[in-house]
Amino acid sequence: MKQLHIKVLVGLFLAAGVLAWAGARLWDSLATLPGVPVAAPIVLALIAAVLAATAISLRSRLRAQRERRPDAKGVDPLVAARSVVFGQASALVASLVAGLYGGVGVFLLTSGLDGPRRDQAIYAGLSVLAGAAVVAAAMFLERVCKLPEGEDDDDQPGAARA
Repeated sequence: MKQLHIKVLVGLFLAAGVLAWAGARLWDSLATLPGVPVAAPIVLALIAAVLAATAISLRSRLRAQRERRPDAKGVDPLVAARSVVFGQASALVASLVAGLYGGVGVFLLTSGLDGPRRDQAIYAGLSVLAGAAVVAAAMFLERVCKLPEGEDDDDQPGAARA
């Protein structure tokens, strides 16, 4: 598997943000802009928590396996590979979603913050922060599952190439 680069994620975030800002401007001029759901930052934060918990669990199991502890619970290479794919997919989607909410948030901030729009801008900002947490947790998971330099799959059966 190829490693996910932060430049790609930032590019997706910026492209989605610009498109969302332009779309929000157009939509607001033609009709009422739909609101940012309250659940958006909550769902993104839950995904970040799942990714972080998976990374911490795999890290401790892989460390025990590398240290050849007698009570070590092995990690199936396929489980590690699937975890990395889950993390990479989550990071890509989170950067797109965070960019969309970021663009809408910028539009809301520049168009005036009356009562409901202020709340929408807060939800959009929290969504961007939660999206960044998903990306950070996904990068951590990818780093945990990466094989150390110079080791083969035969030497470490519990690690996956990232």
